[in-house]
Amino acid sequence: MRFARPQGWLVLSVTLIAMAAASVWAVGGSVTSTVSAPAVLTHGQGSYLLQSPVSGQVTAVLARPGQRLAADAPVLKVRTAKGETVVRTVDAGRVSALAATVGQIIATGANVASVEKVAHAGDPLYATVYVPAENAAAIPAHASVDLTVQSVPTQQYGVLHGEVKSVDRSAQSAQTIGAFLGDSALGEQFTEDGRPVAVTVRLATSKSTKSGYAWSSADGPPFELTSMTLASGSIRLADQRPVDWLLP
Repeated sequence: MRFARPQGWLVLSVTLIAMAAASVWAVGGSVTSTVSAPAVLTHGQGSYLLQSPVSGQVTAVLARPGQRLAADAPVLKVRTAKGETVVRTVDAGRVSALAATVGQIIATGANVASVEKVAHAGDPLYATVYVPAENAAAIPAHASVDLTVQSVPTQQYGVLHGEVKSVDRSAQSAQTIGAFLGDSALGEQFTEDGRPVAVTVRLATSKSTKSGYAWSSADGPPFELTSMTLASGSIRLADQRPVDWLLP
């Protein structure tokens, strides 16, 4: 009979120990993964596109970007064949963009302004992350989220912290996204690779930062955040056991 050399027994023992450790980790361990997707900072109720109910020539612009208006407030005056018509807001909010200028000829149904539905100046911001539909089911309640804000240098101020507030289980079209954000171009941008699912993220607040929100750095940026700021969100998915990858 040939007996293995001591070196052979050592190699076999190390191999068996490694296999046993891997088996324990595969059953009892967990692997954390994330999904990254484009995002935008908004107030909770979104925005709407204000459309002209008439066609004609714009004779006056009565609102300005950033102005907060009540419902039914005047935004434009349009001269028509039947006289002058005032285009008014549908809901109260803040004018985020104006698409009409004095002297411009507009048609019925033309987008003349984007109005964000925000009732009070102190209303908090949320982040809406547009996640690929195939990843939506793996997002757990209250999952942690890190947001890289486009207007904030990440190396200097870090990322913005938040947690998942809700997950919309239905995929959204470019028209739906554009209507919510008040920007049809963003609707087209966020659906380039298919219809995504909207994930609403509640931002973590902090009394010690200028922005009022919690960052991975101590102070965050030395300025306040504004709505309609683009970002990229990294959402932590539910932990998985390695053995689940091997099972059908």
